[in-house]
Amino acid sequence: MEYIIFFFVMEGCSVLFFYLGFLIWKKERINLIHDYHYTKVKEKDKKAYTSIMGKAMIVIGIGMAISGVIGIFIDSLKSAIPFGITFLIGLCMMIFAQIKYNRGIF
Repeated sequence: MEYIIFFFVMEGCSVLFFYLGFLIWKKERINLIHDYHYTKVKEKDKKAYTSIMGKAMIVIGIGMAISGVIGIFIDSLKSAIPFGITFLIGLCMMIFAQIKYNRGIF
């Protein structure tokens, strides 16, 4: 039973991350990111910044979706490995965008 709950929680969160990532990436909704993360982003860099941040959110969402599906079939913590890997990749992408376009993490 807990595997089904895990599946629905992970899939629900992945849908949220996909949706937010899409809005940030394609619709350039920079206001969905906390304001102190983009205060120093120049207007000309806004498209590149939102592109990287949105793609990073989608990468994390993919990891959640894969982890939820694997969690149904595998009875262990191994289902968390895809999420952990994609979370680190997405986090590195976000840190890269912060340093490059916001001139610092905060």
